[in-house]
Amino acid sequence: MKSYVVGIDLGTSNTVVAYAEAGGDEIRVFDIEQLTAPGEVSAQPLLPSARYHAGPGELPSSALQLPWSAPQDAKDGDTAVVGRLARSLGAQVPGRLVASAKSWLSHASVDRLAPILPWGAPEDVGKISPVDASASYLAHVRAAWNHRFPNAPLEQQDVVLTVPASFDDGARTLTLEAARRAQLPKLRLLEEPQAAFYDWLFHHRDSLQAELAGTRLVLVCDVGGGTTDLTLIQVQVDDNGEPRLTRIGVGNHLMLGGDNMDLALAHLAESRLVQMSGQSGRLSAASLSQLVERCRVAKEQLLDEDAPEAVGVTLLGAGSKLIGGARSTQITREEAARIVVDGFFPAGEAGDLPRRSRAAIVEFGLPYAADPAITRHIAAFLQRFAAHSREALGLPASQASAAPPVPDTLLLNGGVFNAPALAARLRDTLGAWRDAPLTVLQNDHPDVAVARGAVAFALARKGRAPRIGGGSPRSYFLVLDDGKSSGENDVEAAPHGICLLPRGTEEGHEVRLDDRTFALRLGHPVQFHLVSTVADTRWKAGEIAELTSTQAGDFIRLPPLATVVAGNQGGRERPVKLTAQLTEIGTLEVRCIATDDPAQQWLLEFQLRREDHARPDAGARVRHPALDEAIALIDRVFGAKSAKVDPKEVKRLRAQLEHTLGPRQNWDSPLLRELFGALWDRAGRRRRSADHERLWLNLAGYCVRPGFGYPLDEWRVGQLWTLFDDGIQHVNDSQVWSEWWTLWRRAAGGLDTEAQEQVLAAMRWLEEAASAKHHKLPFDPSKLGHADMVRLYASLEQIDAASKIDIGGQLLERLQKPAENHQSWWAVGRIGARLPFYGSAHGVVPPDVAAQWLDAILALDWKKVEPAMFAAAQIARMTGDRSRDIAPELRETVLKRLESANAPHTWIEMVREVVELDNADTGRVFGEALPAGLKLMAG
Repeated sequence: MKSYVVGIDLGTSNTVVAYAEAGGDEIRVFDIEQLTAPGEVSAQPLLPSARYHAGPGELPSSALQLPWSAPQDAKDGDTAVVGRLARSLGAQVPGRLVASAKSWLSHASVDRLAPILPWGAPEDVGKISPVDASASYLAHVRAAWNHRFPNAPLEQQDVVLTVPASFDDGARTLTLEAARRAQLPKLRLLEEPQAAFYDWLFHHRDSLQAELAGTRLVLVCDVGGGTTDLTLIQVQVDDNGEPRLTRIGVGNHLMLGGDNMDLALAHLAESRLVQMSGQSGRLSAASLSQLVERCRVAKEQLLDEDAPEAVGVTLLGAGSKLIGGARSTQITREEAARIVVDGFFPAGEAGDLPRRSRAAIVEFGLPYAADPAITRHIAAFLQRFAAHSREALGLPASQASAAPPVPDTLLLNGGVFNAPALAARLRDTLGAWRDAPLTVLQNDHPDVAVARGAVAFALARKGRAPRIGGGSPRSYFLVLDDGKSSGENDVEAAPHGICLLPRGTEEGHEVRLDDRTFALRLGHPVQFHLVSTVADTRWKAGEIAELTSTQAGDFIRLPPLATVVAGNQGGRERPVKLTAQLTEIGTLEVRCIATDDPAQQWLLEFQLRREDHARPDAGARVRHPALDEAIALIDRVFGAKSAKVDPKEVKRLRAQLEHTLGPRQNWDSPLLRELFGALWDRAGRRRRSADHERLWLNLAGYCVRPGFGYPLDEWRVGQLWTLFDDGIQHVNDSQVWSEWWTLWRRAAGGLDTEAQEQVLAAMRWLEEAASAKHHKLPFDPSKLGHADMVRLYASLEQIDAASKIDIGGQLLERLQKPAENHQSWWAVGRIGARLPFYGSAHGVVPPDVAAQWLDAILALDWKKVEPAMFAAAQIARMTGDRSRDIAPELRETVLKRLESANAPHTWIEMVREVVELDNADTGRVFGEALPAGLKLMAG
């Protein structure tokens, strides 16, 4: 028997726990014991979602003693402090505070399971993954609860964990993984705006008819530390006069909240502190992080009803060249109002939509919303659900206009709205849009409402409180094909998808795609690519639609779903049907069910490491009409009877394939992967002659490039990797060596970190052996193919920064020799690039090292060494993340050189501001053009 119902709000800024006794109706906030000062423990309603990684000897163990047996989660090697003391220490010592871990769970441009936090911290600071950081807060909660309720362990209670409504299924699954690591394997997920409304409903459960008498549509606006979450709830009256509540819309993911406001104030303070120091430049990422913590406290004071005229902000020194000792400045009440109130909640018109830009805002490695105006994002959200809102409000369709219908009732939630000025500004702005005042539902405790509402939700499931309906907030589509050029105007067609789960599907309801049969190849991994949308279009299960981005709602790519169907029966395929449902815990579940035996089922699971950058692309493709003829040509050279083929015919195979299939540069990804399959099936005969080996390596690498971005590439590269230890047969043929290294350069993006480290170790061993005075290699070292090895070195983005620094340093030494290939400058640029093209952003070379490389590049005559110009653009490229970006003054120097050298406009633009890489430049990045139809999205 479960003794308690528990709600946990795992917030960006704070973690809160509420509970009720089983069978009871009183919801309480659980005070969480935590360190509030060294050696001092206090029970507080808010546990700051922060970790401080103390340095060796910084804090004695006696100062960190908690009431339970041992400090939680010390596997990173450093002493970790969680909660209020962590936040206090982080405001004093730069570079050791892990904050906003929740925001990282939805950031797909990094490996969220890798130890990357604190972001930008020095090498001697222990790191932790966003998932493990989140797990450490939940583990602290579990330990505190179990200490207080030893006879009712938290892991055995009815637990509801809240997540942003805008979290996609990848982020939700990562949240569940964090809970599992905290030994909380069984729980339900609930969207935070719903939880806030559940809290209000529970408080007014005995008077709902009167409280909601004039309400038809509620906007829940939840602005937390890291996200702005929007939800629309329709209120109808049933036959008994009771309100019937239905969620009719949720917003897309919007990384915009209190953190951004703190950062905006920190930028103001930074400019003054830098000016005070008498130097140009800006603070380090670690010092800025410390300053943000100081500005958070200042913001809360300056936006309070009894705000002082100004608040001092002090940055403690840390031996920085920029600011050596402690410096202080002041932020006034008027400045806080201008920056936070006017900047984030401008009183514009209902037709003012977010300002779009190729540029992005990145700080501390997180991609924040480009437009900070929350009111404009609300306008766009209301416009997206205008049809449903108009229907809910009882407005005739004839009243449709450019301005969207505005809900008649507002519920505000999140710590941001503790500031009366912000709550008043949003209320008045929406009232002006509506041309009538809104009803504002009272939320006296926005910091704890979500946790309380999670308990109310659990009680509602038991029939003891009002419940909100609405089912799945999103429609899910299985991608059938990707857009590709066709027709005489070379117009890119939109991808298509089949509706797997329509928006509004209730949890637990299984949707079967009975009209579609899929073939799963036995013994092979199977991947399905999905997209989701919050658009209010009423799709039906099985309906095929164009997956275009419209104002009605963008299609958001999800991590791929994958499984392996057991068996190895000569390439046999198993026909299956797909089913989908929204589970009781709030996540999407997709299964393959064998058509001939429904008992045979395979659960498709999300792959949660960093996803491929390519567009989703799976399934139905038009088969090249000459593919069979091309495979026959490959079989003639590499098949069982190829020993009788004339050597000249082997050399002519590439030309014959182009004659049959068209120019090689026009072969698209589906065709290339079909050809790779034919080559792989005949890999055992690749060594019959040097010509065979050289040709097979060339074609296989070309067909698998760039090693990721197309369904099953991970499996293909995994198969290819089994050949690495075998090496090459014809070791005295320099062209075979060249094609060997080129193969692995082309496939590098599909190799994991361990494989790339093995490639690196093998190349280093060979080069060291080749350079020995009396080498013992069984071939002429001059055949090794140094130039191609350099290009491969530069393509290993998964290796650690220290290895990249070592490789770059050796290249720079070699480049001092006149005989060295100028293309090595391309390699230096790729290794020192500020923004990886498939690797995680935490593995880039540090800015100070990159700056040294830039100095060497700037000393060159770019007219004579053209690759140096591209290298300079890559190393000086602006990411907006000061832990990766080079110093502004050096970037300005590079800009001037690029402009005077008439560099392409896109290169100049990427150094001047944060922009996505132009597709035309991806060929230079990878050393050759990518397959037609395969698009990489930077960062």
